[in-house]
Amino acid sequence: MTDKIGNVWVFIEQEGGKIADVSLELVCKARDLANRLNVKAEAVILGNKISGVVDPLFHYGCDNVYLIEDPALEPFTVLPFAEVLVKLLKEHRPNILLFGATLKGRELGPRVASSMMCGLTADCTSLRIDNFDDKINKKSYTDKLMQIRPAFGGNIIATIVNTWEDPQMVTVREGVMKVSIPDTSRKGKLIKIKAEISAESKVIKVLKRISEEKDIDLKKSQIIVSGGYGVGGKANFKLIYELADALGADVGASRPAVDAGWVDHDHQVGQTGVTVRPKLYIACGISGSVQHRAGMDESSKIIAINSDPDAPILSIAHYGIVGDLNVVIPKMIKAFKAKV
Repeated sequence: MTDKIGNVWVFIEQEGGKIADVSLELVCKARDLANRLNVKAEAVILGNKISGVVDPLFHYGCDNVYLIEDPALEPFTVLPFAEVLVKLLKEHRPNILLFGATLKGRELGPRVASSMMCGLTADCTSLRIDNFDDKINKKSYTDKLMQIRPAFGGNIIATIVNTWEDPQMVTVREGVMKVSIPDTSRKGKLIKIKAEISAESKVIKVLKRISEEKDIDLKKSQIIVSGGYGVGGKANFKLIYELADALGADVGASRPAVDAGWVDHDHQVGQTGVTVRPKLYIACGISGSVQHRAGMDESSKIIAINSDPDAPILSIAHYGIVGDLNVVIPKMIKAFKAKV
């Protein structure tokens, strides 16, 4: 069975005229998927007075960008966004639609999928195109989207195929798709569409918005020193900060360390935290669960310090140190400072 293949779409998040990093990551992935399917990579961006921010979407790989501007689309509320997006989908029938697995994407994606009567896979960490044989219904599908995500608490990696109505929809975790080098000479077509928003979709009014900056953005860090439950306590976590300070690094953490209250959630690396790709990742007292490894296993160099010689983290580390981190870390700091 061969399905009619439409284009690959990306929902673009923007805040105050700034495109979200995850949206640029998805544009790069959409370009790869579109090349594999021999179709176009397209983006849809909604807001008000944002036409000046679309050029990077072409630079990263979009062929076409659908732009819808209306005062009702700023700030974000889910009802008008969903209404406008569903109308576009029914008119243009893309094959694939990608959302970031963000607060906006997780709210908008399921509502759109429900209206379109199509499937949605959440929190994907990888995507690829492949053929699929449905042995239960005895059907074969060509060029379907393989939607790959952790399942059962991160203990396995599942590949999900959507054989419902198109579009095949997914939300994708931030930081898992690599960003290509933008081609600033690349051009595309900007398609402006008039918003048609019903009164029913305008019932929610935003009276006040309160926001605060994150303490840290690990996605941009080049060196990260992370501590796990094996650090032993909040007081001991100062060793992680001291090593990070000596190396000019940022501090990360595993989920157990965050759950224990030793460090804020903004520092959490892994499936339920942030995905990072630093040049150097030092894991201290981290056992290396599947959930944690999913967030850091593409680091250029990994050093693991653990007292357990059988800790899973040592199997992916480029350099492993078996020992007490209370002894190892001070020696590392001393050795580094001696060379500076």
